Amino acid sequence: MEDFDVLVIGGGIAGISIGYELSQAGQRVLLLEAEATLAYHTTGRSAATWLSTYGNGPVRALTAASHDYFTAPPADLHPDGAPLGKPLSLIHIAPDGLGDVLKTFHDEVVGLTPDARIITAEEAHAMVPVLRTAWVEAALLEPYALEVDVAGLHQGYKRGLKAHGGEIRTLAKVDGAERTADGRWKVSASVGQEFTTTYVVNAAGAWADQVAELFGAKPVGIEPRLRSVFMVSAPDVDPHLPMVMSIDAENPFYFKADAGQYLCSPADTTPMKPHDAKHDELEIARAIEAINEATTIGIKGIRTPWAGLRTFAPDGSPVIGPDPVAENFYWYAGQGGFGIQMGPAAARLGAALLLGHDVPEDIAATGFDVASVLPARLA
Repeated sequence: MEDFDVLVIGGGIAGISIGYELSQAGQRVLLLEAEATLAYHTTGRSAATWLSTYGNGPVRALTAASHDYFTAPPADLHPDGAPLGKPLSLIHIAPDGLGDVLKTFHDEVVGLTPDARIITAEEAHAMVPVLRTAWVEAALLEPYALEVDVAGLHQGYKRGLKAHGGEIRTLAKVDGAERTADGRWKVSASVGQEFTTTYVVNAAGAWADQVAELFGAKPVGIEPRLRSVFMVSAPDVDPHLPMVMSIDAENPFYFKADAGQYLCSPADTTPMKPHDAKHDELEIARAIEAINEATTIGIKGIRTPWAGLRTFAPDGSPVIGPDPVAENFYWYAGQGGFGIQMGPAAARLGAALLLGHDVPEDIAATGFDVASVLPARLA
């Protein structure tokens, strides 16, 4: 029976990043992934961006502390030295009647995004000529957002995990766990594999609550929610257009230029059971209508739709840290669709909590409150 210090369950950006952080701290790490390939369900389907105005307070704090990783990634993980983020400004747009909501939103985010500013409909149209000026009451510009190389980010962490002696097993779905006489975990996985470990990290995404029950931990209410995405062909798409995101909670959408097309989404958050997600045709139809009303893109058909599951805790904040009941069982779940943009800082935080270290100074400097992510808050 193989023995490790830490067993990480899940091979998406959550599992691979915290696995790396623990391995480079000297822990013997084994990462188990139920699928044949890593990052199959969510990370591998993400058209991710780094948006400092996106998410609630804890998410924005961890996002801010992750910025430097994307602009100047560590040389040991990314030896070519190329940034993992390309400049991509973001414009939040408010339709008629929501201008005051947008201004309140600005007041909430400006502390961590001091360059964010309210702009007029005419200014938004000048930057994104396809916007209909009459549709926009107000807009909020985040000038220094980033478009993230998701595959490069994941591969860097995978490279680093292996370089520090970490191991990865695919087609290894965890199906049982028990405490040994000496207070460690004995874990069984697919095809009769068995392991012993001191610590377990639950980075199983949409399946995190199910995994927790195998270890005697209570579910915290992780809810998978569908996010659909589709591509739209259009002539002469300016590759430098800002990303556009509607703040209308009843009829949301976003779009951005992507390889000569528009990448669009209804920004749907439909609750789902954990499964291999498929796009929602009705939500896509709604988004097409909304985008055509707000812009002159004139969508008549779509290309290449897909979907992934984003997982949320009840309060929308990630779940990071020790389970209040199951000994040496640690949560690293509920990233809520922000797992890429806050990933580097969140992984360092998760590793620090497992190892009994203080919150990293750069994270604490954002005003981050560790109690806002601990599993005990959901007990």
